[in-house]
Amino acid sequence: MFWAALIVSIINAISNFISSLYKYRDVLIYTGIFFTRKFKPAKNQHKYAILIAARNESTVIGNLIASIRAQDYPAELIDIFVAADNCTDNTAEIARSHGAYCYERFDNEHRTKGFALQFLVENIRRDFGIYAYEGYIIFDADNLLKRDFMSRMNDAFDAGEKIVTSYRNTKNFDTNWISASYGIHWLRTIRNEHRARSFYHLATRIQGTGFLFAAEIIENGWNYTSLTEDRAFCADAVANGYKISYNNAAEFYDEQPVDIKIAMRQRIRWAKGHLQAFVETGPQLFSHIFVTHGMANRDEPADAPWWKRLFNNIRLRFMSFDMLTIVYPRALVSFFKKLVVIALRIVMVYATGYAFVRAGMMPWWGQSIVRALHLAWTASSEQQAVFLLWVFLLSWTINGCLTNMIYAAYVFVSEYKRIVPIKWYRKLWYIFTFPIFDLIGKLSLIIALFSHVEWKPIPHNADVSLDDLEQKHAGAAK
Repeated sequence: MFWAALIVSIINAISNFISSLYKYRDVLIYTGIFFTRKFKPAKNQHKYAILIAARNESTVIGNLIASIRAQDYPAELIDIFVAADNCTDNTAEIARSHGAYCYERFDNEHRTKGFALQFLVENIRRDFGIYAYEGYIIFDADNLLKRDFMSRMNDAFDAGEKIVTSYRNTKNFDTNWISASYGIHWLRTIRNEHRARSFYHLATRIQGTGFLFAAEIIENGWNYTSLTEDRAFCADAVANGYKISYNNAAEFYDEQPVDIKIAMRQRIRWAKGHLQAFVETGPQLFSHIFVTHGMANRDEPADAPWWKRLFNNIRLRFMSFDMLTIVYPRALVSFFKKLVVIALRIVMVYATGYAFVRAGMMPWWGQSIVRALHLAWTASSEQQAVFLLWVFLLSWTINGCLTNMIYAAYVFVSEYKRIVPIKWYRKLWYIFTFPIFDLIGKLSLIIALFSHVEWKPIPHNADVSLDDLEQKHAGAAK
C-alpha cells in the first residue's frame, strides 16, 4: 500500500500549503475583536441614488421606502429608483405612491437581480445621466434603514471612499433557528472580515445589499449579471484598484428565510454563483498579485512620492491575493481532498488489517471494524459511495460543530446591543443549531457543482416597519 500512503502524503502537503496561505486571516479575526475604522462627520453632503430591484415585493417595498424617507439626511439629496422586475402584483404602484421612480421590466429569459440592476442603471443613464448622482446605494426590497444610515454612509463617502458596505442586521432574527443562523452568519462576517479589512484600509467584500459606490464605478454600465452579482462586483473592483471599506456605524436590517427549502435553494444559488465568480475573476486577481497594470496608482498624481506609490502597489497586490482567497472555493476543494484521503486510508486499513484478521492477531473490536470495511469493499459502487459519504460527513460535522458554536456565542456576546431582544434559552438553541447552517453551505457547494442552477426570487413576507423594530429595542432597554 506504499502508493496509497504516498498519494495521501502529497495531497496533505498541498493542502497544508494552501491552508498556510490563509493564516494571515487570524490577524484579521483578532483585529476585528477590538478595532474597526471610524469616520469623522462629513463636511459635505453628497447626492445619492438608491437602487432597488424588486420582484413581487408589495408586502415590504413600502416599509423600505418609508425608512428611506425617514432619514435624517436632506430629502432633496436622495432619489429612489425601483426596478419592478417581472412583477405580477402591485409593487410598481406602491413604489410610485411612495415617491420613487419606478421602471417596469418584463424579461423572463434574463432573470437575475444583476439584470434588473443593469436595466435600472441604463434607464437612469437615459433619463438623468450617470453623473447626476455622486454615489449609488443598492438595497433589497425587504431592507429597512436606521434613521441615520444615509448620514453615516455619507461620512465614509466624504472621506474619499469609493465603495463602502455597512452593518447588516436582521429584522426577523428571532423567528426560528434558520433566520437566526443567517443573522449570525452576517454578523460573523462583519466581525471576522469587514471590521479589520476596513481598519487596515484593504478591500472587504460586499454581500448583496446595503452598499455604496461612486458613480465612476458604473460609468460604463452595470456589468454584473451572474447568480451572485455581488461577488463578481467585488473581484472586479479589486482588480481595478478599488478598496472596499466598511462603516460599522451605518446600520440596516433585512429579512432572512425561515423555511429550510427556501434556505437550501438560496444557498445552492450562492454556491453556484461563487464558483462562477472564481472561474470568471480568479485569473485576473491572480495576475494582479504579480502585475498591477498601473491600477495601484491610477488615482494618484504623477508627482506622488515614491514611497506612497510603492505602498499603493503593495496594497493592491495584497488585496488581489486576499480577494482571490475569498473567491477560491476552498470548502469544495477541501471536501474532495478529505473524501479522497479517507478513501485511501480505508484502503490501507482494510488491506493491512485483513491480513492480521486472517492471522488471528487482532482483538475482537478491531476485527469488527475490518469486517465492516470488508463489507464496504465488496459492496456495489453505489453502496461504497454512500458509505464513504457518511464517513466523511460524520468527520466533517464533528470537526466543524464546536468551532461554529463558539462563533455563534461570540456573536451574541459581542453584538448583544444591536441584535433584536431574544430570550436566553432561544439564544442557546440558536448556538447549538448554527453548525447546521454551515453544513448546508458545504452541501450546497457539492450540489451546485453538479447541477444546473437558475435564479429564483426569495419570498419576503415579514411586514415589519422601522417603528416596529425601534419599539422592540426600546421595550427591551426598559
